[in-house]
Amino acid sequence: MPSIETAAEALQDAATLWSISAVGAGAVVGAACDALVAGLDSPSLRALVACFRSEADYDVPEILPAALEELGLVYYPPESLAGQEAAARVLAFQHLAGTLTARDLAFEMHRRFGHKPPVGN
Repeated sequence: MPSIETAAEALQDAATLWSISAVGAGAVVGAACDALVAGLDSPSLRALVACFRSEADYDVPEILPAALEELGLVYYPPESLAGQEAAARVLAFQHLAGTLTARDLAFEMHRRFGHKPPVGN
């Protein structure tokens, strides 16, 4: 079983990647399930866990903001600049962790952000 911190990071990463459509809503529900099993808990997290994966595309956008807020995590609205920057960091960390090859990182960065990715100050 992952630690609470690891589960929270995984949920944050799934939510961040969902915000740029890099993963589906089902991945967010799966990460929420793992977070609940690891010991995180809140009313909205339980509601997120209760979502059927087949209906997650409809339920996640409504429940996710409250679930992340209750857990002290950051919600990035879909396609927001802050979400894009956070997603680029998540993809880079996945590469550094060895779960994403350099080729796949380059492909995802180009596919998601094109030739001019957003750059924060």
